[in-house]
Amino acid sequence: MKTSLVLTCIGPDRHGLVEALARAVAEHDGNWVESRMARLAGKFAGVLRVDLPEERAADLTKALEGLSGAGLRVTVEPSREEESRAPSRLVQLALVGRDRPGIVRDVSRVLAARGVNVEELETECTSAPESGEPLFQANATLHVPEALSTDDLRTALEEIANDLMVDVVLEDAAKGR
Repeated sequence: MKTSLVLTCIGPDRHGLVEALARAVAEHDGNWVESRMARLAGKFAGVLRVDLPEERAADLTKALEGLSGAGLRVTVEPSREEESRAPSRLVQLALVGRDRPGIVRDVSRVLAARGVNVEELETECTSAPESGEPLFQANATLHVPEALSTDDLRTALEEIANDLMVDVVLEDAAKGR
């Protein structure tokens, strides 16, 4: 029988870390299904899902713990079956504005209050082209309850956008961006 594991990993960035993970997964008859990985502030951080024979899961977990000697901390969690959720649709959120503390907190508060689930979120700070000021950018894929219109969600986000000094673009994923 197959099982799925979700792995989170973090360590000082250096070459060979992904290969070490991939080798451990393959040596335990695992299949690397999906992942998100990035270099952040000199650290390598990632999350991935692997499928493998259930009887190999404990051995893989032990092998991954062995990577701590190379500076890579790996946490292993069994994956649960996808919980059934209320009907929803995918919506894309793009946000850009002058960086300041609290942007993610304030936006996520609006989303949570309306039952919106964040499927994926990418953020970064860059320099504004002309002024060089810190510029915060976020892109997210959201699961929006069917009962909540995109226009109502957009209105709620625009109510805080002025205070946050950000521009918000919200579009149904099916329409494209």
